[in-house]
Amino acid sequence: MMNNTPTLAELLETAIAAATAGGNHAMANRHRRGEIVHAYAHDIKLVLDVECQRVVETLIAARFPGHTFLGEEDQTELDGQRLGADRAAPEAETLQWIVDPIDGTVNFASGLPVWCCSVAVRRGETVLAGAVYAPMLNTLYAATIEGPATCNGEPIHVSDRRTLAESVVMTGMDKNLMPGVPPLACFERITKHCRKARIVGSAAVDLCWLAQGGADGYFEGSIYLWDIAAAGLIVRRAGGTTEVLFTREEPYQMSFIATNGHIHAALKSILPLQ
Repeated sequence: MMNNTPTLAELLETAIAAATAGGNHAMANRHRRGEIVHAYAHDIKLVLDVECQRVVETLIAARFPGHTFLGEEDQTELDGQRLGADRAAPEAETLQWIVDPIDGTVNFASGLPVWCCSVAVRRGETVLAGAVYAPMLNTLYAATIEGPATCNGEPIHVSDRRTLAESVVMTGMDKNLMPGVPPLACFERITKHCRKARIVGSAAVDLCWLAQGGADGYFEGSIYLWDIAAAGLIVRRAGGTTEVLFTREEPYQMSFIATNGHIHAALKSILPLQ
């Protein structure tokens, strides 16, 4: 068992091990992707979402019993219990692990390969280490606050494209960005100004592709901390820029932009945010 004052290397190794364990559990059980806890108009919650979060947190808790957790499935009820029902707010200096067990759940449930398990750890508001594992893409992204961003152990870096017109921008398709902004307004605006806009369905994967130069920008009008905690760190350590534009009505919900740095101001300027 590691101690309660781990090094960055220990935190990174644990984030990698936990993300890999969670992703592998989903892979091994993907024949069960039809086991749905809740179905919504544009999203679903799976039994495997909850199971994978438990796998991740069990591994971490065995190493660091005093650490706390924040997970996407904390409020998901399964077998009469909510995963994070008894969690108290952590103290400022407590290390907190942020878990998105299956980012891209609809993709996973549909049999599409673009999904991942994301694990990050922070002290206060500062993310110290994170890992994003996409099993069906055979890619593992990772970073610490002091080291390089990597993909499968090799350093990665954002692109050097300088103009929005020649850039690829990843985004979601938020239908309710804010009052007065029509559905899909951001997507339509982005497509007019960049070379191509792409909607793939996994924020963490989008951001990791940005970190390795496959895309140049990312915007989502409504995203949660667990979607971007690990991948946002990976973008920054790959030389990119991330920014929370504003927080939303729900806890941990925000409007978020990330770029290679060169197109940041240009992308931000075209978004209908006012």
